Amino acid sequence: MRVVLAEDLFLLRDGLVRLLQAHGFEIAAAVESGPELAAALAELDPDVAVVDVRLPPTHTDEGLQCALDARRRRPGLPVLVLSQHVEQLYARELLADGSGAVGYLLKDRVFDAEQFVDAVRRVAAGGTAMDPQVIQQLLARQSGGDRPLARLTPRELEVLELMAQGRSNAAIAGKLVVTERAIAKHTANIFAKLGLEVSDDDNRRVLAVLAYLDHGR
Repeated sequence: MRVVLAEDLFLLRDGLVRLLQAHGFEIAAAVESGPELAAALAELDPDVAVVDVRLPPTHTDEGLQCALDARRRRPGLPVLVLSQHVEQLYARELLADGSGAVGYLLKDRVFDAEQFVDAVRRVAAGGTAMDPQVIQQLLARQSGGDRPLARLTPRELEVLELMAQGRSNAAIAGKLVVTERAIAKHTANIFAKLGLEVSDDDNRRVLAVLAYLDHGR
């Protein structure tokens, strides 16, 4: 699996290169600026891009915008964005086209090698990997008063949070140490209470939940 990596801090970039290579990824390019990233994405056609949001020369959202431009040229290009802080606007821009194959992680997650590598693989496979802190902020925003989230049981809220992170029923069952059948029942209840269409497609299901949490009802 070929990766284009963009990170302006040398030590972190070098560490990510070594980590990904140790898990069987091929590093097609490891760059430090927006222009270099744009060129690498256009020329190398990677399987997945792992991109820091803030890159030279602007140090604003240069990396994110380069990745979004590349996705417009190649719809569905898998992109995992790394950010120092939770910025819901970045997550919203990534999810805007509704096609999946996107991820948004805080840089702290990089230090959990298993979690980070799992996110890269999930995004490369067309799935979605959203940082738990982003999901918690979206849940908090939609859980007050008489909003539909208030109808969910504590267990259903746990399942919803893990679903929104991009986890499959099997992965959620493993995390909560219950059967996959129990999780299927919980997800059916969640979709019914939120008025969402039930889907067996994990990625479509995640995108529906994230759209619901982002915009509310």
